[in-house]
Amino acid sequence: MTTVVVPVRYPLTEHSRATLRAAIDLAADRDASLTVLHVDLYQNDRRVTWSDLKRTVERAFGTVDRTRYVVRRSFMVEETILDEVAAEDADVVVIGSAQVSRWRKALRSLLGEPDVESYLREQLDCELVTVPV
Repeated sequence: MTTVVVPVRYPLTEHSRATLRAAIDLAADRDASLTVLHVDLYQNDRRVTWSDLKRTVERAFGTVDRTRYVVRRSFMVEETILDEVAAEDADVVVIGSAQVSRWRKALRSLLGEPDVESYLREQLDCELVTVPV
């Protein structure tokens, strides 16, 4: 079965809602399972649970079949997303263009001026779908 992973912010922002809508539609079109991932940053000192995330998503979109809700605590969003994608052996990752911009900023500080799309595709080893938001 195909697995789609979509990282989102909590509470859901307008950008996260648009990205999540695209991921839900993609998962339905491909008859795939969906993992909704939120990275709860240690430095924000917030305790988001998977049930908080599930309730919020279901309020916004209704019940989403074959969906797993995951909250990971970490210092680094990008690394946690890559870890979750690897753990899930995901086939597709859906991210918003705003998230690509954040990744680009982080990568520039680490690697200079990388080709972000190529880097993500190389690191993720799966299909990357970028949603314009």
